[in-house]
Amino acid sequence: MAVLGESICPYCGVGCRLRLEGEGGRVHGVRGVEEAAANLGRLCAKGAQLGPTIQTADRLTRPQLRRGRHDAFRPTDWDTALAYVAEIFTDILHTHGPEAVAFYGSGQLDTETAYVICKLFKGCLGCNNTDSNSRLCMAAAVAGYRTSLGSDGPPCCYDDIELADVILIIGSNMAEAHPVTFERIRASKKARPEQQVVVIDPRRTATALGADLYLPVAPGGDIALLNALGRMLVLLGATDQAYVRAHTEGFADYRRFLLQQNLGDLCATAGINEETLQHLACLIARARTFLSFYCMGLNQSTVGVWKNNSLINLHLLTGQIGKPGAGPFSLTGQPNAMGGREAGLLAHQLPGYRTVEDAEGRRQVEAYWNRRPGNISAKPGLTAVEMFRALERGQLQAIWIAGTNPAVSMPDLHQVRRGLERAKLVVVQDAYHPTETTRLADVLLPAAQWGEKEWTSTNSERMVSYSPKLFDPPGDALPDWQIISLFAQRLGQQGFSHASAAEVWDEFIGLTPGQPCDMAGATSTRLRTVKNLQWPCPTPDHAGTKRRFLDGRFPTPSGRARFLPRAHRGPREAPDHEFPYVLTTGRLYAHWHTLTRTAKAAKLMRREPRAFVEIHPADARKLDLEEGDLVQLSTRRGTVQLPARLRSSVAPGLVFVPFHWGDLYGEGNAANYLTISAIGRVAKQPELKFCAVNLEKVARPRRKARLTPDVLPLPMANTP
Repeated sequence: MAVLGESICPYCGVGCRLRLEGEGGRVHGVRGVEEAAANLGRLCAKGAQLGPTIQTADRLTRPQLRRGRHDAFRPTDWDTALAYVAEIFTDILHTHGPEAVAFYGSGQLDTETAYVICKLFKGCLGCNNTDSNSRLCMAAAVAGYRTSLGSDGPPCCYDDIELADVILIIGSNMAEAHPVTFERIRASKKARPEQQVVVIDPRRTATALGADLYLPVAPGGDIALLNALGRMLVLLGATDQAYVRAHTEGFADYRRFLLQQNLGDLCATAGINEETLQHLACLIARARTFLSFYCMGLNQSTVGVWKNNSLINLHLLTGQIGKPGAGPFSLTGQPNAMGGREAGLLAHQLPGYRTVEDAEGRRQVEAYWNRRPGNISAKPGLTAVEMFRALERGQLQAIWIAGTNPAVSMPDLHQVRRGLERAKLVVVQDAYHPTETTRLADVLLPAAQWGEKEWTSTNSERMVSYSPKLFDPPGDALPDWQIISLFAQRLGQQGFSHASAAEVWDEFIGLTPGQPCDMAGATSTRLRTVKNLQWPCPTPDHAGTKRRFLDGRFPTPSGRARFLPRAHRGPREAPDHEFPYVLTTGRLYAHWHTLTRTAKAAKLMRREPRAFVEIHPADARKLDLEEGDLVQLSTRRGTVQLPARLRSSVAPGLVFVPFHWGDLYGEGNAANYLTISAIGRVAKQPELKFCAVNLEKVARPRRKARLTPDVLPLPMANTP
């Protein structure tokens, strides 16, 4: 087979570089690129099975339009579709003002697209209502980095894995959600048996099975656990006094806060005995290098920012940041969630890690875009959950959705559906139809996906990567950035006549010099030669930056990192006599997000063909449940029915449901019909990891479900 070329994988945020093989525009084989920094030739099963997801019967190939929600979609041309949308948008803007429209995007969108969206909505329309499904997974990490360290952007890199003495994984099932990075940890541990891998998670996941030490933290008990660790480290004398004095502020208040905490109460709240925590504290205290990885388990919480702060406090306390093998490393859930943040896609952001609240930041961007002063609103826009609430209230009249499937991924899906049904206009820009969201739209716009366009992305370690166009998109599908630019021109806006993705990229990086995410040296010409560079990369001859804060200076007003004392706060909804169990949700190794791609790969669907609920055997006995029995799960928001998997990997009182399956696989039976849409005050990230649920046995199926082991092996796949 001929080599079609290389591309970044479109799934998680690891940033694996793939080599595609095939002919005639069809991909028959996918391999990991051996010299690629992110994956070193490794590849998970999802990446290996990308071929079947490209040319499919459900690809959206032409714009489609319908005048009524009960009408059938009719194919049309780009001029007709964009003229229709522009007419309604213009009417809404004139009648209700810029805050009546919104854009909801995705970490699937390339940086070029995120930038053009930000320029149109924030710079031209005066509307900050742009957000991304990154709000559902990364917003607390963003705010945690900003409040503790002064800016977003992990200080670490993947090369730190081999250099760390202790690797702490908290709130992340890396083995299933970021398998290539976890495989690198396993290889490092094999090469250095003395390296200690610690996993903290309410479930005994496949990640936990690979740990030297596993701590089954009580759901919602993370802050208590981290504060208990901090208290123990202080009493062990593990404080790096020189580092704290030279590079941090607020330590005295933090130390006083820790010593006022009752250790027994903290351990009880965390659900971990003192001896186990003391063992972990000693491991960290003795470690020359301490690296932590974390993801949705910390972020998807109404106190997710505080959880992030509490973990970062431990790194500052021990001086384990700004040096090789150390630091707090937030794992990104999508291939370009980082790039969207850099380009200003989130509701409070502007390009270059500026914020809309900052007057000088607004002035700089307005001048760069040749907009009049005051054109960019100082008021942060609506975030993801807030958008769908505003649709239901009638505050929002129109929403443009691109590269995401909120009718499966958002919490409290009944409310999401009500909001979309009330909207005057729903535009969905996607590569596939139907999805659960396209079924609720008025206009469908066909997008070229990875491999069918040039695009740029940033992975979890700040690696900016270029992916070339390898084959043509089907029918009339266009790159996402080009669709937005055509729409902007239809609205009569200036500054959207870019001839290529390269022109968009070079315009974007012109807003980054002097900013924490300086990419001025990562020009489109250079990226097309070297393929990837880590920011900060301020000049064309700069090699890129593996690690941040090596000089101990942070982008805060004082130049110092901040200790932020954070007390434990429980989740928004506690179990009670009506809903006595705790529901948590998450991902599976075989699937990604809402099955839009992975369901097209037969090998992946055979591995995990349907949704289920994991229940501890002790709870199952109380409910007279056996493996495969149908269980009705009810919360204050909805009810679904799923077959039971009896697993000791979940604690008694806790149940787990994967969130991948939506209405296309069982109307009204998705996990997020159950979840709560409560959001945090700062990050406004929903509490997808914790809500109260009731369980009832429905009936046993006629045919007994096949028993499966507690944890299936997770094969790495270098070939499809």
